[in-house]
Amino acid sequence: MARRILCVAEKPSIAKAVAQHLSGGRYDTRSITGSPYIKNYEFDFSFGPPWGNCGVTMTSVIGHLNSLEFHQEYRKWHSCPPGRLFDAPTVITVDNDKKPIARNIETQARYAKALFIWTDCDREGEHIGTEIRDIALKGNSNLEVKRARFSNIERAHVLSAAQNPVEVDERQANAVAARIELDLRIGAALTRLQTLSLQSLGPELENLVISYGSCQFPTLGFVVDRYFRVKNFVPETFWSIKVTHRRDDINVNFSWRRVHLFDRMAVTVLFERCLLARQATVTKVQTKPTSKWRPLPLTTVELQKMGTRFLRMDSQKIMKVAEDLYTKGFISYPRTETDQFDKGIDLRKLVEKQQQDNRWGPYAQGLLGGAFRQPRAGRNNDQAHPPIHPVSYVTPQALENDEQRRLYEFVVRRFLACCSEDARGELTTVEILYGDETFHTNGLTVLARNYLDVYPYDKWENSLQLPQFSLGEQFIPAEANMTEGKTSPPGYLTEPDLLALMDANGIGTDATMADHIAKIKERNYVMTQPRSGGGAPTLADAPARGTGRGRGRGRGRGTGGSNADGPRPGGNSMQEFIPTTLGVALIEGYEAVGFETSLSKPFLRKEMELKMKEICAGTKSRNDVVHESLEQYREVFVRTSQQIDVLKATLKVIAKIASRLTYQRHLLGDLQRIMIGVLKDKSKVVWHPLPYEITDGP
Repeated sequence: MARRILCVAEKPSIAKAVAQHLSGGRYDTRSITGSPYIKNYEFDFSFGPPWGNCGVTMTSVIGHLNSLEFHQEYRKWHSCPPGRLFDAPTVITVDNDKKPIARNIETQARYAKALFIWTDCDREGEHIGTEIRDIALKGNSNLEVKRARFSNIERAHVLSAAQNPVEVDERQANAVAARIELDLRIGAALTRLQTLSLQSLGPELENLVISYGSCQFPTLGFVVDRYFRVKNFVPETFWSIKVTHRRDDINVNFSWRRVHLFDRMAVTVLFERCLLARQATVTKVQTKPTSKWRPLPLTTVELQKMGTRFLRMDSQKIMKVAEDLYTKGFISYPRTETDQFDKGIDLRKLVEKQQQDNRWGPYAQGLLGGAFRQPRAGRNNDQAHPPIHPVSYVTPQALENDEQRRLYEFVVRRFLACCSEDARGELTTVEILYGDETFHTNGLTVLARNYLDVYPYDKWENSLQLPQFSLGEQFIPAEANMTEGKTSPPGYLTEPDLLALMDANGIGTDATMADHIAKIKERNYVMTQPRSGGGAPTLADAPARGTGRGRGRGRGRGTGGSNADGPRPGGNSMQEFIPTTLGVALIEGYEAVGFETSLSKPFLRKEMELKMKEICAGTKSRNDVVHESLEQYREVFVRTSQQIDVLKATLKVIAKIASRLTYQRHLLGDLQRIMIGVLKDKSKVVWHPLPYEITDGP
C-alpha cells in the first residue's frame, strides 16, 4: 500500500474543493510558510486498485511556477544587440513569489509514493503539471507521476478522476514550452529593436515600451485594416424600385429581386416598363414551415463574443468571472473549444438542478416533463473538456457581484436553450411579376417559441400578417416608386467582431485571445469608443491608404451598415476599436518595409499555431518547431533592422499629419484629440496630443 499520495492542483480553490469531495469534508488543514494562500489538506482516501486506501496531502500552486528568462547578462535593454536574443542562452527559474510553494511541493514529495497532478486539462495545465512534476522529483526521484483528468469539480466527477488517473501528456506540454520560448525570443528581440529605435523620435515616445508580439500585431492589424476600410469608403449612389399594394387595410411592401442597381438610366427604363404594364401578376404563393435553430453548446470563444455583446463586460473580464464561477464549482471549465456534449453526460440531471430558480425553474420543469431534446452537435471537440454548462445551482444572493450573476444566468439560459426544441414558425412568400421585373414579400408567423422562452439573447418575431393572395391573380399596385440611396461603410470592429476574426485566423487560443486584445489596449495601440460615435477620440486625421468604393463594401445596404446589432439586455453600449496614431504608424511602417509575409496579417502566427498542433499530434518535435519558427522571424528581424529608417519615416509622417490636422480642427472649434499614451507612473496613463514636430533621432 502507498504510504501517501501527494495531490497538487493549479489553484488553491480547486485544491480545497477536491479535498472536500475526496475527504467527505473531514480533513486537517496546515498553512505553509511564505505563502498565505496555499494550504495543505490532509486526509485518507480509497483510490481503488492499484493504490488502495492512502493518506493524501492535497495542495496547490498558483498558476505557473517557472519563468523562462535570458541569462543575466542579456536581460538589460542595452546588454546586447537585439538580434542576439534569437540565440542567447536561457534559464528556467522559479519566480521569487513562488519559491515557498515550490519548497512545499518538494518537501511533501519526500513523504509520498506517488504524485497526482490536478491542473486544468488543457495545454497550459499540462505544462504547469510538468513544472510541478520536475520540482517534486527533486524531493523524491522515485515518485510515480499521474494526472487526474477532470473538467468540473462536481463530486462524482472528482471521485471518478481520482480513481482513474492517466499519464501526463508530454506532447501538449512541449507545445506550450515551444510557444513560451518563441514568444520570449521573438517578442524580446523585436520589442527592443522597435523601442530603442523609435524612442529617439521625440519626447512623447521616450517613456514608451513599443512592444511586438506575434499575436499582438495581427490583432492590431485587424483593427487598422477595418479603420482604413471605413475611412476610405466612398459612398456610391444606387437606385431601386419599390412596389406597395394595399389590401384588407394592410400595406404590403414588395421588394425588388435585383435589390438595386448603380445605373440610374437602366433602373429608369425598367421602372417605366413596370408602369406601362399597369397590372402586376401573382406568380407564386407559398406557405411552408420554418424554424430558428436553438444555439449550439457553449465554447469559450462564443462565450466571449456573446458576453461582450450582452453582458456589459469585455472579453478579459468575462474570462476572469467565468474562472471564478468555475473554481467555486458553479460552472464547468470555461476554456474549451468543444461544441458537442458527450452522450455519457447526464444532461437531464443538470437540468433538474435548475428547477428551483424562480426565473427559469418552470422552464426547466417543462423540459423534464417531456420537452427535453438532445443538444445539437457542432463540429469541434478538443477531446479535453465538454461545452461550458452549469454544474450546480446557485442563488443570485450567493454570488459575489452582479457580473457573476449576469454570467451565470447566461450560461444557464444557454444550456437550457441547447436542451430545447427549435423555435417553429410558418413563412409565407408572395412573388409578383410587374412588367418584366419580379418582386416579393414575406410574412412570418411564430407558432412555437420553444427555446426563445428561456433565451432572450435571440430574437425572432412575427412580421406583418399578409393578406390573401391567389396564384395568377392580377392587381394594379397602389404605389410604385423609383428610389435613390447610398451605400454605407462597414462599422469599426467591435470586440465580438475582433474575436471572430482572431478565431477564424488562428490568432491565439480560446484561452489567450482576450489577453491579446487587452495588450494592444494597454500598449495604447488602440482605444475604444461607444459604437455609433459621439465625441470619443477618433483617428479621422490619419492619412488615407488606398481607396474603398461603395461597390463591394456595403453593396446592397442603403442604411445602417454593420452598425445594427441585436438587442442587448441591460442597454450596454457596444464598444468599437479605433487605432491610435502610434498603432497606425506601426502597421503602416511595417507595410512600407515590404515583407513578403506581412507582420500585420495573421499568416505567420497561424502557421506557428498549426505547428503547435503538430507537436501535440507527434508529427513534429519541439526543437524542430522552435528552429523553423525562429528562422522565419530572424529574416523578419534582419529586414526590419535594415529598413528601420522606413519605419521611422512612416511614424514621423503620420504624426505630423495628425498634428497639423489636429491644429486645424482646433482653429475650427472642433478639436479631436489624436493621442498616444505616456506612462507617467506604474498605475496611471496620461493622454497627450501628438507633438507638432518630431525630431530626427541620432
